[in-house]
Amino acid sequence: MPVLLARHVGQRCLWTRLSPSLSMRHVVPMGTAAKEEMAQFCDKNTQSNRPMSPHITIYKWSLPMLMSIAHRGTGVAMSAGVSLFGLAALILPEQFPYYLAFVKSLSLGPALIYSAKFALAFPLTYHTWNGIRHLMWDMGKGFKIPQVYQSGVLVLVLTLLSSAGLAAM
Repeated sequence: MPVLLARHVGQRCLWTRLSPSLSMRHVVPMGTAAKEEMAQFCDKNTQSNRPMSPHITIYKWSLPMLMSIAHRGTGVAMSAGVSLFGLAALILPEQFPYYLAFVKSLSLGPALIYSAKFALAFPLTYHTWNGIRHLMWDMGKGFKIPQVYQSGVLVLVLTLLSSAGLAAM
């Protein structure tokens, strides 16, 4: 009996949460006054030629800003690269050694191979070193403006050195 009661109550709660009439009950349409006020605001900004804020043309580009954007970009690029590599491993008919042998048979020059290895190593090393920099910030260290720039330059130098070292392997 308690099991049936619990099942009935659970189904009733689930049905109540999924019911469209109850979920729409909390939606309040925007009043005409609010619509008119938003239209007036947009018209005023359009007529005065104000840019949307924050707008990219307002800010002076700085090293921390560029490094933040690059950190996000390398994270997305590596995630996409690993996903595509995994998808290719699932879809392509041959095993990895076949494709490795194919690349070796192309007889690419050492400069091109080094450049390709550097291009693969750069996002990984940059994201790693900049991630360590962020961990230092999480510990409350290096927040003064000169330290932010110094740590940024250090990250870039370490990235170039470690990418070059990895590409040389």
